[in-house]
This record gives sequence, C-alpha cells and structure tokens, in this order.
Amino acid sequence: MIFRMYRIEAELLIPGKGEPFKDGCVILENNRISFAGPLEDAPKEDGSMTTFTVPVVMPGMWDCHGHFMGMKTANLDTMYQNPVSVLAGRCVKDAERALQAGFTSIREVGGFGVYIAQLVQEGTVKGPNIYGAGAILSQTAGHADLHSTPLAFMKWLSQSEFPFRTCDGIGDCVQAVREQFRRGASLIKICGSGGVLSQIDHPIHQQFREDELRAMVEEAARVNKIVASHCHGKPGIMASLKAGCHTIEHGTYLDEEAAELMIEQNAILVPTRFIVEKLLEGAEKTGIQEYALKKLRMIAERHFKAMQLAVKMGVTIALGTDIFSSGSDSPVPWGANAQELGYLVKAGMSPLQAIEAATANGPKTLGPEAPKSGQLKEGYDADVIVVKKDPTKNITVLEDNQNITMVWKSGILSKQLSEN
Repeated sequence: MIFRMYRIEAELLIPGKGEPFKDGCVILENNRISFAGPLEDAPKEDGSMTTFTVPVVMPGMWDCHGHFMGMKTANLDTMYQNPVSVLAGRCVKDAERALQAGFTSIREVGGFGVYIAQLVQEGTVKGPNIYGAGAILSQTAGHADLHSTPLAFMKWLSQSEFPFRTCDGIGDCVQAVREQFRRGASLIKICGSGGVLSQIDHPIHQQFREDELRAMVEEAARVNKIVASHCHGKPGIMASLKAGCHTIEHGTYLDEEAAELMIEQNAILVPTRFIVEKLLEGAEKTGIQEYALKKLRMIAERHFKAMQLAVKMGVTIALGTDIFSSGSDSPVPWGANAQELGYLVKAGMSPLQAIEAATANGPKTLGPEAPKSGQLKEGYDADVIVVKKDPTKNITVLEDNQNITMVWKSGILSKQLSEN
C-alpha cells in the first residue's frame, strides 16, 4: 500500500460539530485523520508529509437524499424510455460533480447508486462515498409506481435493474427488502406517502399499511440497516415513525406532535428544500408535468413552514437535496448540492448549524452502520475540504465550487485548484 500523509494548517478549522477555532491543523495518514486540533498541539513536521497552508478547513459534506438516476427532465415517464445502461452511464459524471463540489459522501435513496458505488470503490470512477438504497419501494399505485404504464409492464420493471419496485402485502414487502440487500444496499428507501412527480397519488395520503411498514423495518433491522421513508403528509409521517423508520424525507406536513415524536425516537429529518425551489424556479423548462406542478405549488409554502418548525423545536436535521437529474444544464443538477445550506439558514439555522447538518449529522442517517465521518476528529475518515472563505460568516460561500479549492476523499487528494 502506498503511504500518504498530508498536513493541513488552517487559519480557521471548522470541526463539523462544535465551535470553529483559529490556527488549526489536520493531519491525514492514508484514509484516516490522525490529528485534528490547535496547530500548537500538532506533531512536529518530520519531512514525511506534504504540508498545505490554507484559509479554512472543514469536513467533507454529505448529501443525505440524492438520486443517481440519469434523468434529463422532471418527467418520470421519460425515464423508462432509456436503456438502464445509458441512465447509469450518465451518473458517472454526476458522481464526479458531487465530489468536486465538496460532497465526499452521498446517501443515495433510490437509483443506480449501488452500482456507481462499486465503480468508485474499485477506482474505475472518481466520486464520493456512496451509500445506496437500490430501488425505491412503493405500494402499487404509490409514489414509485409509474401510473401511466400498464401494470404488467411495471411489474416487469420491478424485477429488472430499474430503480423502482412495487410491493404489496407483508411477504412481497419483505422480499423487496431482501432484493435490495442482494444488490448491495446500505439502507432501504420506502414511500410512506404519496408524492409530487407521480401522477395519481396524493402527497398527504399514507402509503403502505402499518403491518407492511413494520415488516420492512424489522427485515432491515435484522442486518443493522435503517429505513428512510419518503413522507409529505402527516399520516405517513406518524405511521412511519411508529413503525420505526429512522429518517423522514421531506416532512412537508410535519407539525408539533410529529416533531415531538421524531425527537423522542431520535429520528432524523431530511427536508430537501432544494428540489422544491429549483422545480418552481424553472418549471417551464424542466419537463415537469402539469399535474406534478399543481401538487408542487400546493405543498411549497407548507414545506418551508415545516422546516422552520423542525429547526425551532430542535429536530435533528441532515442535509439532502433530492437531486435526480444528469448534466449541469438539467433541472436539478449534481454539483449544486451546497445550495441546500442556504435554505436551511433561511429556515432559521445559523450557518454553523447548517454546516453541522451537512457534515456531522450525515452519518447518523445510516443508523447502526454509520461510518466515522463528517467530523475532523482523530480516527475519523480522511474526508476533508478546503474553502477559500469563511462559510460561518456567509454560508453561500459553499455554493460556488471555485471556493472549494481542495478535496480529500478517503485520504486521496481528489481536487486541487491551481492557487493551492
């Protein structure tokens, strides 16, 4: 194994959890952090390491709700018109864009992430750590059912490599969970409520019965995995939490009762404001269907109020964007992930709290199998970024990829702009 050692001396060190401090130092030994603390306490240089002097150092960021799907529009019906190989191939560049934006870890909640992760791990593709869910699990007529297709065709897609899987009844739901683990899934993603881009279901309505939800959570727990539940409506949020789902995705109709239950159960909210704003902002050129746009407009204001409530009540929040499209000119492009931090600040977080949501809170969304990541601490993964300016004073600094001047993933220097 090639020995790699880097020493990063920073004017400001942002640890991910806790207060930043001036004159910090981080030392990376291969894929781990061996020191993170005040420069005056750091081991002396001995000539075995490469040293950088930088303005700001912080942990690599996490996007805890993204999709490597290879789509070009916001119309789900166009997805199955492409070969799976083409869709997955497009995701290779998306993974690279995420890493260059400072996102060293992605919790991919439905898509081709389980396969892209293999390519990254073997070194074929340059990208972040990817923790994929495999296919999104939905009841028939649910959010991940393609309602415009014949039922028989949808059932065929469910048994292919396509990232949507319909399942009904305890037996079929358990089988669907096991299929995702066969693909190498790090978690399970279900649809606990209706959604926006799907045609006939309603965002408020609960999906899956309570016994189906419990069966999927219990099956995942047998192998130390968690279940992430897509939920807009309160009925789905409450049913998912009572069944033991570890994260709630979106949480549009979260109220005080639901927030209290989340806190009681140490559940995590991944609100994904980015997707709402981006689709509303460019509705005429995203390919979004009229039925979906109508639902999006219906939930938009309520979704932001739920975010504000969650922040105010102290619900644990992790950053997620719901990015699903491929290419820098697509509706919700990979590489723009850091815009979500700005929405978290608008919802009431301080910039430092938003950074914690994007770093230290990320691994928590994987439950018992959370990696030691998201913080600058001894023994943690050497996923580290250098920032040109202080994001605790202006969070939008992180939105410009040119401000992310260096990126280490697993101790490998994956980005270095010329000024460094």
